[in-house]
Amino acid sequence: MISIYEHKVIVLPSDIDENRHANNLCYLRWMNEAAIAHSSSNGWSAQRYLELGSNWFARRHTIEYLTPAQEGDELTVKTWISDWRNIRSTRTYHFIRQNDQAVIAEAETLWAFVNLATGKPTRIPKIVTDSFAVVR
Repeated sequence: MISIYEHKVIVLPSDIDENRHANNLCYLRWMNEAAIAHSSSNGWSAQRYLELGSNWFARRHTIEYLTPAQEGDELTVKTWISDWRNIRSTRTYHFIRQNDQAVIAEAETLWAFVNLATGKPTRIPKIVTDSFAVVR
């Protein structure tokens, strides 16, 4: 079981916006990629969630930008589960610039576990929660 997952990212020219830094939408994309990779590394691929009949839906994202990411920056997105509650989970992220180890952003996503047939939130099964450590 991987408690804290590290997802590597390089800021590409296409990530840069008119303000000459990585656009905020890139952070959301990187968060989603890191969450999916972490889940898959612990045995929960998209296919396995589909077979279970449920999947994660984002309810809320919060991002605090501490310093901008620039083109060419190599980042590590560290992510972990920081809370489980019946039908939802909080996932935390830290964006770390590799050249100086600076934390350039901190974020959280509140995820709801949803039954795909009904479209309604459903209790997270123990088989899922047992696959991830909670890191506080």
